[in-house]
Amino acid sequence: MWRGNSPGGNPGAATDGTGGELGGQGNWGLEDAPGLLVRASLPIMPAWPSPLASSALTLLLGALTSLFLWYCYRLGSQDMQALGAGSRAGSVSGGPRGCSETGRPSPGGSGEPGEGPRAEGLVSRRLRAYARRYSWAGMGRVRRAAQGGPGPGGGPGVLGIQRPGLLFLPDLPSAPFVPRDAQRHDVELLESSFPAILRDFGAVSWDFSGTTPLPRGWSPPLAPGCYQLLLYQAGRCQPSNCRRCPGAYRALRGLRSFMSANTFGNAGFSVLLPGARLEGRCGPTNARVRCHLGLKIPPGCELVVGGEPQCWAEGHCLLVDDSFLHTVAHNGSPEDGPRVVFIVDLWHPNVAGAERQALDFVFAPDP
Repeated sequence: MWRGNSPGGNPGAATDGTGGELGGQGNWGLEDAPGLLVRASLPIMPAWPSPLASSALTLLLGALTSLFLWYCYRLGSQDMQALGAGSRAGSVSGGPRGCSETGRPSPGGSGEPGEGPRAEGLVSRRLRAYARRYSWAGMGRVRRAAQGGPGPGGGPGVLGIQRPGLLFLPDLPSAPFVPRDAQRHDVELLESSFPAILRDFGAVSWDFSGTTPLPRGWSPPLAPGCYQLLLYQAGRCQPSNCRRCPGAYRALRGLRSFMSANTFGNAGFSVLLPGARLEGRCGPTNARVRCHLGLKIPPGCELVVGGEPQCWAEGHCLLVDDSFLHTVAHNGSPEDGPRVVFIVDLWHPNVAGAERQALDFVFAPDP
């Protein structure tokens, strides 16, 4: 077989196919071709030692994990800032200072006392705590409410007359007065309990002259001529008042949509003396509907909600969205006596069950 010359020029000197470097000059024969092909397939760069490769891979995975955790932290921080901004916007006053028929006046604000956490960021922290314990499923409107503040887009509500002071839940049907059929069960239960509730009022009533000491259970006057006795205040039961009003308490226990575990929820007797007037104001949220059961309605009483006038009727319920600007007045004579209604805060019929659970968690009464 033919053999080429070696680099040294010595004829007959040959490379056996296992020595020499690729690309070098030497004597090769056809029998050396398989060995040369094997050498050509080897990597040009030498492989890393196994311990070094393992260390590099560990460092790379650690760096990627740290980057992922940092990214998640940034997303969480941005969400918290957005929710905090919504909470701050929600605490802005929604109307002139006034008194609610089932709450004390709020200094410079529109919410009743104890209605909703007002500390900056508290709403967002509770909402995120709820999501960690359960989930965000079905919480789209609640989350948007926390981020957007009061009113659509963080501004005033419908035609500027709906300005809830703390929480505006978007996409709820908005009307100053809600149809009775929206809460048929609770309306019928309260109306059927009218005689018992009226008897309870007679048992706790007094002359409302202001010259005698305030009877047990009655709150100090919210404004001249405005008195109340609460069975539930800001989501907390008032045991002594409930014991004194068994018929009213029994009716409350039978309601399906009473906000009994939420700081937006109140229930009790509201008394307005002749000549008294509660100036225009807005309630703290549109997530509730305020039910008025007329007990004693003398002539000259009026209720204006969102520019629409209405009047109570004894033994009948009136459903009011008090997030609209509203005014209450008793224009009758002293001989007519006080106007008396039994007020209960119910969930808005279009607030879903999952949303109610989340809002009960966020606005739970303080222990």
